[in-house]
Amino acid sequence: MTELWERSAVELAAMIRRRELSARELLAASLERIDDVNPTVNAVVTLVPESAEAWAAEADAAIARGDEIGPLHGLPIAHKDLELTAGIRTTMGSPLFAEFVPDVDGLVVQRLRAAGAVTIGKTNTPEFGAGSQTFNTVFGATRNPYDIGRTCGGSSGGAAVALATGMTAIADGSDMGGSLRNPASFCNIVGLRPSFGRVPSWPTRTPWSGLGTSGAMARSVDDLALQMSVVAGPDPRVPISLPEPGSAFTAVLAETAESLAGARIAWTPDLGLPVDDAVRDALSFVPDRLTELGAEVTSDRPDLHDAGEIFQTLRAWHFEISAGAWYDRSPQQLKDTVRWNIESARSHSLVDHARAAAAHADLVERVRAFFERYDVLALPTSQVVPFDVELDWPREVDGTAMDTYIDWMRTCSDITLTGCPAVSMPAAFTPDGLPVGVQFVGRPRSDVELLGFAKVWERAVPVGGLRATVGGS
Repeated sequence: MTELWERSAVELAAMIRRRELSARELLAASLERIDDVNPTVNAVVTLVPESAEAWAAEADAAIARGDEIGPLHGLPIAHKDLELTAGIRTTMGSPLFAEFVPDVDGLVVQRLRAAGAVTIGKTNTPEFGAGSQTFNTVFGATRNPYDIGRTCGGSSGGAAVALATGMTAIADGSDMGGSLRNPASFCNIVGLRPSFGRVPSWPTRTPWSGLGTSGAMARSVDDLALQMSVVAGPDPRVPISLPEPGSAFTAVLAETAESLAGARIAWTPDLGLPVDDAVRDALSFVPDRLTELGAEVTSDRPDLHDAGEIFQTLRAWHFEISAGAWYDRSPQQLKDTVRWNIESARSHSLVDHARAAAAHADLVERVRAFFERYDVLALPTSQVVPFDVELDWPREVDGTAMDTYIDWMRTCSDITLTGCPAVSMPAAFTPDGLPVGVQFVGRPRSDVELLGFAKVWERAVPVGGLRATVGGS
């Protein structure tokens, strides 16, 4: 018999709607699963079972009353520990916020709760989201469920592991340089970095920037689309938010296409960057499989030659805005990479920032022209496979030294600058049993169409159903 933790979010929501399953029963199953596997992987770092039980009881009462219910009604969710949650500890992975309890929910949390999701706690993240390896001095490291001696990626690593192990069926995440996509690749799940402005973030100190964005993670494209239907859509407090409603994503749930006939795809095995042989070998089948699905595949890539320098400059600016005041008060309590970003920002001149902004504009124009020829760009999500959990970041990729903690994830961070939607999909496993994801990048603002494309891939390459065996699973 299929256990509740193995079922999809779409299926569980339908069961609750049909009164075949109560929210309290599903919560109990989720808490049992957390008890079973979380001590091994350390993904859920703050748990609020009493509050969750009260919310689940109210969800069941709403069903009994015949109230109109939301699409996520009764589904347990744990929020990334960078998301503000009213009345629930939000540490940012930092000792400076180890006991911080906000009095307001962030916008994504507001939308998830309004759609009926039941908050059960928070998922682990590196300090201030700095780095694609989930560890901090508050809670320690989160481990990869496919090999607990390796990292799960980050910064949405706790969310990825919670999904991969069935502790939750949906999870929110965020992405600046790959924080949704890298852990999705490392944990064999789906992670979408949406277009700039597709999922508004509030409160924010950078309301005009789309460099960082909230997004969605799931075990399938349908589950991800269900969550996107709730979290996407405009908000008057966020000036860059796109006008289309989240309900546009429900079209993905009805998508039945089994081919990619007519799709024009550019394939690059490396984006011109160093990529480990294990990743290259695992994804070598991708262009042929896309061709078999009816797509026209061409070896090509956009010109992103200056993306690394642009990203470093803009990211440093973000860290100065978000954490500069804490650096001034308690620099010794900040992670070294957080300090480095802030110090980098302060070493840049106004001219440096102006040149980065101008170069970014040129890059976006080159990418726009590139997508006049193609519908999708396909490439590796990560340049490496999951590495040792005790290693903070890889110092070398395919024999090339990495100068900073960001350089090894440029197949994600370079794509960030395009503003285009990008989804990491399960693709393959190495001979050692480590997951490897493929990244599909869509034309500007083509989020819904991109997920329809990804759904065809998912049917043809169903490795996402190969779950890790952790705890009593």
